[in-house]
Amino acid sequence: MNILEAVFLGAVEGLTEFLPISSTGHLTILESLLGYSPDDSDITAFTAIIQVGAVLATLLYFRADFARLIGAWLRGLFRREYRDDLDYRQAWAVGLGAIPIGIVGLLFKEQIETTLRNLWFVGSALILWSGVMYFADRTATQARNEKDVTWKDTLIIGIVQCLALIPGVSRSGATMSAGLLRGLDRVTVTKLSFFLSVPALTAAGGLQIVDEYDAISRGVGWPATLTATAVSFIVAYVAVAWLLKFVAKHTYTVFIGYRVILGLIVLALVATGTLSAS
Repeated sequence: MNILEAVFLGAVEGLTEFLPISSTGHLTILESLLGYSPDDSDITAFTAIIQVGAVLATLLYFRADFARLIGAWLRGLFRREYRDDLDYRQAWAVGLGAIPIGIVGLLFKEQIETTLRNLWFVGSALILWSGVMYFADRTATQARNEKDVTWKDTLIIGIVQCLALIPGVSRSGATMSAGLLRGLDRVTVTKLSFFLSVPALTAAGGLQIVDEYDAISRGVGWPATLTATAVSFIVAYVAVAWLLKFVAKHTYTVFIGYRVILGLIVLALVATGTLSAS
């Protein structure tokens, strides 16, 4: 992979990772258009590894929140009197919510990296999950805020997050929809989506680095992979700041419309043979 392609794909990853439009879906489509096979081991690894850039952007942007939660968790872990602290309970809740996707991801790793990266699945998932997002967006009461988040909320959201292992569903789209259906407001579910992304994406990227180090070396190449990761970090940081401001005043309508249009285009290109499904 040349550096220009790496910069382009890294920018797309950073822009789409936290928007509810599926970063993996976008990368799968664009990798196909660039002539790569999305289910090749080096391309699959590349797609997962460059997400670490977005994770680092999240950690930097929310560094005060993460420091507060980790500090509260450590205090409560060793001192019983701190265990009623809201931050301690929220730290446990976020950790609990991150467990389901790790289990499902390991159990179905092969199918996720091969079968589900077929563009028929990607296009269909973009369209079908848009219906879920529309329903959640329109019926949300938004009666609860960040202080009301419980372990039950994050566990349910974490279970729904597993559906994001299907490219096209969108991890943020899944978590945001589940949070809205739990009565949480848009800003709270957006932040929660960011927090839950850290363990999930870090684990996925780390596993691919260990398992596919040689495949990356022989295929995409580490210079391109590291370049894309760096670009992803920069673009994701800007995207996080923008999205928090956007959801404070707007619904998800624009994202839903975009998903449906993109999904229809992908299915049309595959159906006509313009683009290979795998």
